[in-house]
Amino acid sequence: MTISARVTSVDEVRGMSFEELTAAAFARARAAHGWRVTYSPKVFIPLTHLCRDRCGYCTFAQAPARVAAPYMSLDEVMDVAHQGRAVGATEALFTLGERPELRYDEAARWLAARGYRSTVDYVANAAQMVLESTGLLPHINAGALYDFELRQLRPVSASQGMMLESLAELPAHRLSPDKEPERRVATLDSAGELRIPFTTGLLVGIGETRQDRLDTLAAIAASHERFGHVQEVIIQNFLPKPHTAMANAPAAADEEFFWTIAAARLILPDDIHLQAPPNLSDNPTKLLAYGIDDFGGISAVTKDHVNPERAWPAIETLARECDDQGFVLTARLTIYPHHIAAEGFCDEVVRPHVLAQCDASGLGRSDDWYSGADSTPPPAPTGRARSSAVSEILRRFEPGYRFDHAELVTLFEARGGDFNDVVELADQVRRDLVGDRVSFVINRNINYTNVCTFKCRFCAFSKGPLSLNLRGDPYLLTLEEISDRVREAAERGATEVCLQGGIHPNFDGDYYIDVVAAVKAGSPSIHIHAFSALEVFEGARRSEQDLTTYLSRLKDAGLKTLPGTAAEILDDDIRRILCPDKLSSDQWLQVHRAAHSVGLNSNITIMFGAVESSHSWATHLIRTRDLQDETGGFTEFVPLPFVHMATPLFLRGKSRKGPTFREAVLMHAVPRLHYANRINNIQVSWVKMGVEGSRRILQAGANDLGGTLMDENISRAAGAVHGQAMDVAMLEGLVQPLGRPLQQRTTLYQAFA
Repeated sequence: MTISARVTSVDEVRGMSFEELTAAAFARARAAHGWRVTYSPKVFIPLTHLCRDRCGYCTFAQAPARVAAPYMSLDEVMDVAHQGRAVGATEALFTLGERPELRYDEAARWLAARGYRSTVDYVANAAQMVLESTGLLPHINAGALYDFELRQLRPVSASQGMMLESLAELPAHRLSPDKEPERRVATLDSAGELRIPFTTGLLVGIGETRQDRLDTLAAIAASHERFGHVQEVIIQNFLPKPHTAMANAPAAADEEFFWTIAAARLILPDDIHLQAPPNLSDNPTKLLAYGIDDFGGISAVTKDHVNPERAWPAIETLARECDDQGFVLTARLTIYPHHIAAEGFCDEVVRPHVLAQCDASGLGRSDDWYSGADSTPPPAPTGRARSSAVSEILRRFEPGYRFDHAELVTLFEARGGDFNDVVELADQVRRDLVGDRVSFVINRNINYTNVCTFKCRFCAFSKGPLSLNLRGDPYLLTLEEISDRVREAAERGATEVCLQGGIHPNFDGDYYIDVVAAVKAGSPSIHIHAFSALEVFEGARRSEQDLTTYLSRLKDAGLKTLPGTAAEILDDDIRRILCPDKLSSDQWLQVHRAAHSVGLNSNITIMFGAVESSHSWATHLIRTRDLQDETGGFTEFVPLPFVHMATPLFLRGKSRKGPTFREAVLMHAVPRLHYANRINNIQVSWVKMGVEGSRRILQAGANDLGGTLMDENISRAAGAVHGQAMDVAMLEGLVQPLGRPLQQRTTLYQAFA
């Protein structure tokens, strides 16, 4: 029998043998989620052990006489949260008994004395404190809630959850009014109506039948198909505990547990992740064979308060065991990538905290490195796991290969052994195409004004409508001051001057012609590398000339090449977020097409790591490759990682904290392959990457360090700390540990005589 990777019929699942079920579930899990398995680094905050329910298997719930206080104090909550933050946790899991104030006077009095109406009221306040004070993302398991309670918790949590356990009427729930099946399904549906990212699941082995489990899974699938809110389903195996009504009941049989995991993978929609707790199995990675793709929350600080006898696995051990089976263990946030990206699921109050913790894939940041910051890059991954998708792409590659959009996204998503393979191939291609020399140009940056009429939300340099409150005062250099700076640069050995500035409201089209003349007055021979596509576009518009005519005027005046800035991301959906009033992707390409047509070379830049995903990176690379195929006018590719610290976009909670180091490395390595035989120079920005980061990039496909700069103001304004200039001796120190020669070049990549 041939097993499809997509099986949704309960009847079909019921009719399959265990072997058929397992094979189908594994195939579907890999088709839906690949060979990445996730977990959430968390702390466990058991806000109260009191509960009005008396489930036959639970040791979490305690009587008031057995606890020091009815609830954790806010100081105790914050102490646990800070401990978790210190070791890299991103999730604060609030677990609590259900409505203890309705059973215990002690709980009701404790809450009333502190001004709380209910347990839900208290957890909302505690979660808000954790979120605002530590940035940990609360996940709240408060049980069966009403619409108004779910609504109350939405702006203080990134996700919520409630286990259905079983929709069957079971003796284990006989004394548990909150376990009434209709009530719990109503909570699940209400969470969907409110667009709350939600976790639910089954408890296997508490007296239910296989048919009961299938019915519960079908109910979850139906709710999700209506609302799209279920982000994960947990399949948990029952283990008997002493001093409970079910202490002598048998543990869930392995085959029943495994069967339920596999059935869940086949019945649930593909976009629901499937989880099994790793501490409840002696061999947690064995569960991957049945269709899970997530291990749930794992804490380095707190025990599993629901199953305190079962220790969490060490992340290093779990990662190694996953790697042995071909999987890459990856940290995620409590809210999954799909629900971060989907409209309306991440509350706008919570979103800034989510963005600050996630990478371009919507997963957790994999390191504490930030572009422009004084931080040490993480070591290369040591995992050996490789996916067939990446391996097949790299096997097909040869210089000149035309990657499609999906292939580029796959490469940008590489982790573990896949990441190392991409980097190694990129470095080999660099060696084959341009050799071992590391090139640089002696140049000076002149940012002649920081006054700008445009409203770029990522820019901390310009003094425009969004940034007058940021660092620095508005200024405009005179033409004489520009000439003086050029003259000084030439006297210090510069062969190039790079000029860029804001779009001043008083400029006319002739201003840029005058700037070129001022540069030539300072040095008749220096190479003039100047004016972003936006400056050229505005100069032409204000001159009422077409781009070709205006660029010809600039060339005749002495302009030699154009920088590729103002590109940001050539994806107009992203540009509407980053720079809504700036030129479009098509207009940027039109400027460079026109420049190439009049004999002016230029380069390609990309600013990455703010709000976009790898899909936008792929779009950018393909559009620029196509123009290069048409004109051949680009000389280099320059990735510019977003420096977040002082930018309006980040300060307003609208962006990530720039790329992770993995993403920054891949943004040099993947384009090395993509542009091979089209653009052979890949430049690393030492201003953004720092010394050690630049060394690593030079071993991942880059061959150029850009310029010495002398005056770098734009990255500096955004918060970069790597300095405003590097002399030749400093560049030699950067390259020396690599054992590769440093060579001065011209702007057009000729060796400097």
